[in-house]
Amino acid sequence: MSIFILAYTGNLKIIMLMATMTPWYLYLIRTADNALYTGITTDVARRYRQHQTGKGAKALRGKGELTLAFAAQVGDRSLALRIEYRIKQLTKRQKERLVTEREAFEALLSSLQTPVLKND
Repeated sequence: MSIFILAYTGNLKIIMLMATMTPWYLYLIRTADNALYTGITTDVARRYRQHQTGKGAKALRGKGELTLAFAAQVGDRSLALRIEYRIKQLTKRQKERLVTEREAFEALLSSLQTPVLKND
C-alpha cells in the first residue's frame, strides 16, 4: 500500500512524499509441549520456516514439532509491537481463547488501535 502526502500553503504545493506501508502480522506457534509462542513479522510463511529450521527465536529451539496455531494481519509495525506485548502478558487460557475465537482477537486488536479523530 502506498500513501501520498501533499502539503499545501495556500495555493502553493510545498512537498510531496511517498511512503510504502508494509503490512505486519501477529502469529502464535504451538510447540510439542502445547506452549504458545507469540511473534510478529512481515512474512508469516518465511518466519515459520525460520522457526522450524532453528533459525528463528532461541525460545523455540529444541521444542519439538512446531505448528502455526494462529496468524492475522494487524496493520503497521507499531501496532504489531503493541499487540505482541499485550498478548505476551496474557495467561495461557486467554491465549487459547484468541486462537479459537476470532472475535476475542478482534476485540483485543480494536482496543489497541489508535482512534481516528473527526473534525466537527
